[in-house]
Order: sequence, then C-alpha cells, then structure tokens
Amino acid sequence: MKNRQSAVCALALIGCFLALLLGASTGALHFSPHELWLILTGQRHDALARAFLELRLPRLCNAMLVGAALALAGALLQGLLRNPLVDPYLTGSSAGTTCALALAVAFGLDFAWWPLVGFFAALGTALVTLFLARSGQGISVTRFLLAGVSLSAFCAAVVTLVLTVAPSNSVQLSLAAWVGGSLAGRGWPECIFAARVLSVGAVFAFLLAPTLNALRLGESRAQALGIHPGMAQWAVLATASCLTAGAVSLAGMVGFVGLIVPHLARRWVGSDARWVFPVSMLLGAALVLLADALVRGLLPPLELPLGVLLAFLGVPLFLFLAYRERSLLT
Repeated sequence: MKNRQSAVCALALIGCFLALLLGASTGALHFSPHELWLILTGQRHDALARAFLELRLPRLCNAMLVGAALALAGALLQGLLRNPLVDPYLTGSSAGTTCALALAVAFGLDFAWWPLVGFFAALGTALVTLFLARSGQGISVTRFLLAGVSLSAFCAAVVTLVLTVAPSNSVQLSLAAWVGGSLAGRGWPECIFAARVLSVGAVFAFLLAPTLNALRLGESRAQALGIHPGMAQWAVLATASCLTAGAVSLAGMVGFVGLIVPHLARRWVGSDARWVFPVSMLLGAALVLLADALVRGLLPPLELPLGVLLAFLGVPLFLFLAYRERSLLT
C-alpha cells in the first residue's frame, strides 16, 4: 500500500509540473519551452521576459497556492466530519468575503486593500460560524452546517441590497468579477501574503494529521489515545477556515476544488491523512493551474471567470462520482 501511495504522490507531482508548464505557455502571450528556459535562467531580458516575470509567473504561483489551500481545507473538513460532501465554503467564508467587498466597493475602497479586507472578512465569518456551532461536547456538526448556510444567506442578502442601490455599474462589474472568481491583477505582494497563510495552515494541518486519523476510529478510542475531541475539532476547523480565507481573499469564489480533490485523493491513497493532505495539495494546485490556463487560452484576449469554468468542470465530475458511489448520498 505504501508503494502505491508513493507512486500516486509522485504522479500528482508530475501532473502539477505539467499543469504549471501549460499555464506558463498559454495565454494572450505564448511562450515556448525554450523561451521559458531562457527567461527563467536570466538569458532573456526583453519586454516579453519582464511581462512573464512580473505578470504571468506571480499569477501561476497564486493559482497553485489557491488550489493547494482549498484542497487542503476540504481534506481537513471532510476528514473531521467524515462526510465527502463537505466543502470549505460551508464555513460561510466566501459569502462573508463577498459581503465585505460589496460594502468596500460601495464606499470606494481602493482595490489594493481588497485581499486584506477579504481575508479578515472570511476569517471573521468562519469564526462566527464556529462560535454558533459550539456545544458542550465541542463542535456540533449540525449547528456548524446550519450556521454556515444561514450566514451565507444573510451575506447574500446584503450583497443583493448593495447591488440594488449601487450608484453606478462599476460596483456591479467589480462584484461580478469577484463572484465569478479570477486571478487577474494578482501580483507578488498577494502571492507572498497567500504563501504565508498557506504555510501556517499547512504546518498545522500536517501536525493534526495523526489526530484526524485517531478521530476516524471514534471519539472513545481517540480519548483513549490521549486526544481531546473538542479541542481537536476546534483546531481542525480553525486551520481549515484560515486556509479558506486566504484562498477566497486572493481569487474570489472558486468552488469545487475543496469538494472534488480530497475525494479523489482518498480514492487513490486511502484515508490516511498523512497521504491525503500532500496528494490533495498537489492535485488542487494542478487543477487550478489547468483551469486558469483554460480561462486565459480559450478565447484570448477575453478571460473567462475562473469559478465558472471550475463549476463546468466540477459539476459533471461530481455527478459522475456520486452516480458511481451512490453511498455518498445516503
């Protein structure tokens, strides 16, 4: 089994590299592998090289970070709640971010502040969800889901109100771009911020991997191993919320990555979180890289919404998996 897990991890790494190569060469500006080599080794210094290093390369890094963060958050939540239908956005993070940015656009906040506002709004919404979901035994799964759905509905109502009373179409266009999901205009500052969030979240996630494996055996057995289920739930949910907040603040509403990718990872490497986490991160990064390459390369110079394309890819795949494994829906 370990040989198979290692092989899957290696294949996921190769797939991520190929997706990165495709993303680097695809778009309004096409770069051949030879041109990419010359640029990355510092042998080319023209305008195209600067465009690649200052625009496309940070976008590729951001795409990898968003995909890895959402996939890891999904793996954490699905492992904790033992439900393959759980998505990171159930924490209400995406709705909270969209609500905060709707207010920010309406009051004329500069675009440069959007990622920071989005991050704290997503994190704050997730923390409110966790607070409402707490019970005497830790976190109630039912309360968690109901709180996330309720807060998302409230935030959606606020966004609709802002769009209704917006004085111009600029607010509507800005929010539409965010809701659709996009990595356009994201540079190195946003990449550094997202990398810090992902690094912290990944460290905590891998430290929590043995705890999740123990919780899969049942709370009584986990307690016999010295694990406090309530504290473990808080730690896992806080880590997943932080990862989701970082991804949403960077790319907007990019769905189905945290739902589909962890499920595929578990099918290929089993339910051991120590293997599910790295494979999920690699597959998530590869998926968002591929989707971002498609949105830039299908109708250049027009760029399709990233979240819309991922929905077109994710919904049929999810329905296929649900049909193949009908036990998911029971």
